[in-house]
Amino acid sequence: MKKRILVICQYYKPEPFRISDICEELVSRGNEVHVVTGYPNYPEGDIYSGYGKGKRIDEVINGVKVHRCFTIPRETGAVKRLLNYYSYSISSTVYSVSKKCVADNGKPFDVVFCNQLSPVMMAEAAVMYKKKYKVPVVMYCLDLWPESLIAGGVTRNSLVYKTFYDVSKRIYMQMDKILVTSKPFVTYFNNEFGIKKTKVKYLPQYAEDIFKAFSSKKRENVFDFMFAGNIGSAQSVETIIKAAEILKNEPVMFHIVGGGSDLNRIKEMGNRLDNVVFYGRKPLDEMPEFYAKADAMLITLEADPFLSMTLPGKVQSYMAAGKPIIGAADGATKDIIETAQCGFCGKAEDEIELAENIRKFIEFDDKVLLGENSRRYYMYNFQKNIFMDKLESELQKVI
Repeated sequence: MKKRILVICQYYKPEPFRISDICEELVSRGNEVHVVTGYPNYPEGDIYSGYGKGKRIDEVINGVKVHRCFTIPRETGAVKRLLNYYSYSISSTVYSVSKKCVADNGKPFDVVFCNQLSPVMMAEAAVMYKKKYKVPVVMYCLDLWPESLIAGGVTRNSLVYKTFYDVSKRIYMQMDKILVTSKPFVTYFNNEFGIKKTKVKYLPQYAEDIFKAFSSKKRENVFDFMFAGNIGSAQSVETIIKAAEILKNEPVMFHIVGGGSDLNRIKEMGNRLDNVVFYGRKPLDEMPEFYAKADAMLITLEADPFLSMTLPGKVQSYMAAGKPIIGAADGATKDIIETAQCGFCGKAEDEIELAENIRKFIEFDDKVLLGENSRRYYMYNFQKNIFMDKLESELQKVI
């Protein structure tokens, strides 16, 4: 059944987020999809060339109708970040309740889908649309607020945390359904905000279709390990650099692909090592060729109670590519690696254990089996068609 869907998300193509692929798939399934997003500027914080200040405010991308609202670029620093968050929140809310924000038939949309990354305030437009038109809202929660602030250094006793706790609770309570990327989120919403578990459903992320199972890397005498994704403080890539220092006299190379707020600091740490190579951020369609060069993929996270509840989307991409995974992470990520039997995972921020697990992988007799287990777990749990079927079902239920 065709659905007219309004999507609210601060980030969209050409920014590197899966929501673009989700929207295009919804269109390919016969739905009408309109996206209200911001000026693209993630992750470096500068508005992309050709966008902003009246440029490409309305465009159609692979059948998805995209409207871009005024957004102050992230740049660096807490003040700029706050201005970035609230500029989109305000401008998108104003647009969403205007006469322009309607389906092609001139009527309200059937449902609002809010793809909630940081900040939670990006959902304000969805809340206001619901109030104006009595339209149900389904949220896909990828970043848990206010817990995301803890990972950024904010303490639970601070005024900032308490303020955003109230903001987060108000927004989450307005949702008709909350879909979450990690099972522990279900319990969190129930314990923290009193949201019934029947209103929260586990929907793990998937990997884009370009990630297929690759044959084993052929380079001899050197073992290649790769981290691919955003490089911020939460990702604790410095744990990889410290492990590289420990293994500097062994036949191991570390490849760091990605950009983010912590990249320059990490490069300063890694540039003095001969076994670390940085590639910067690469377009999504180039990532498979990088994956193909790796014997195994790396995932690291900060040692933090909130981050231990999360399951980063790169796990699905690694598994879709049929790659073994070596991790330094707690909680949900560690559980998935161990359940899938696709690699080895030690404690978050423990570079000594990470180095030991890399040695364990090198000495492991059946590396091919680890890759096969990774791909098998993906096929049974994280496939794109499984995700899309469940998402469409949840959207239809609230309608």
